[in-house]
Amino acid sequence: MSPRARISDVARLAGVAPSTVSAVLNDVHGARVKESTRDRVRRAADELGYAPNALARGLRTRRSGTLALISDVIATTPYAGQLIQGAQDAAWEAGHVLMVVNTGGDAAIERRAMAVLRQQQVGGVLWATMSHRVVPAPVPPNGTPLVLLDARDEAGAVPSVVPDEEAGARAAVAELASHGHRRIGFVLDRNDSPASEGRTAGYRDALAERGLPVEDALVARAQSDSTGGEAAAGVLLDRPDPPTAIFAFTDQMAVGVYRAAAARGLRIPADLSVVGFDDLAVLAQELRPGLSSVALPHYAMGETAAATLLRLVEDPAAEVPALQRVPTRIVRRASVGPAPRA
Repeated sequence: MSPRARISDVARLAGVAPSTVSAVLNDVHGARVKESTRDRVRRAADELGYAPNALARGLRTRRSGTLALISDVIATTPYAGQLIQGAQDAAWEAGHVLMVVNTGGDAAIERRAMAVLRQQQVGGVLWATMSHRVVPAPVPPNGTPLVLLDARDEAGAVPSVVPDEEAGARAAVAELASHGHRRIGFVLDRNDSPASEGRTAGYRDALAERGLPVEDALVARAQSDSTGGEAAAGVLLDRPDPPTAIFAFTDQMAVGVYRAAAARGLRIPADLSVVGFDDLAVLAQELRPGLSSVALPHYAMGETAAATLLRLVEDPAAEVPALQRVPTRIVRRASVGPAPRA
């Protein structure tokens, strides 16, 4: 291994004083350094693999240059990669490192994590959950800035970043309605949560806006997995007047809709159209036909939450939105077709 580059090495390569290197790489406010010189210093630092000593800088400024992302089980779910990547990219762009702690929902580990973060002088904490829900507000160490990610606190007192559930459901219904479907069913999680409430509201609003029937009989609730989706879809498809399209609360429930359709000799999309929610590539792309699905904006959510947290790190009194809803988008595949004739 080559010896670690020092600030004097960067200064020598860039042809400037070490103090200039320090001012540029530490973004010293008010430092009068030409942009051409700044570029030369950054190129020299990149060439030598030099980075400012975050610990030493933290001792001077009482800031560690580190943010933390604490989650219950998100780091072990298919959603985690993009969520963490978005937060990490925003942190890195601002000169911070992101530390990820997965607690597995264990309260003892959560307490231990907070104690460690206190010792590390972490500048801010992102608290993330596996799915959009209401949580008791965690207490970060020493009043450290806190932002909730894919969650809201009971009192609404902590800044939160969540997906726009209602808009996503409206987009799903709009996709089905645009293909001529008039009776659109909804297989829904049996548990109440911000996600189920938001998607239900979006589903009902989209139907009402188009003058389509809004019937409780077109909504079936079950466990939010493929088994539950199959059972709920079966209830809808066995009606005397079954829907010609089904919106599924999750892609996993959509897998069950496919099974229920196949068991009844129905072809997708010739006899039944389906739209899911989540856009889990491992499911949506592998189903035959491919599943159209509303994609959750995991990267943008992580990026937005980290940017909000960084504002609070720089200025604890900064005004930030109490709740930010990040737009979703629909990913079209082959599971939606024209409504079949009666």
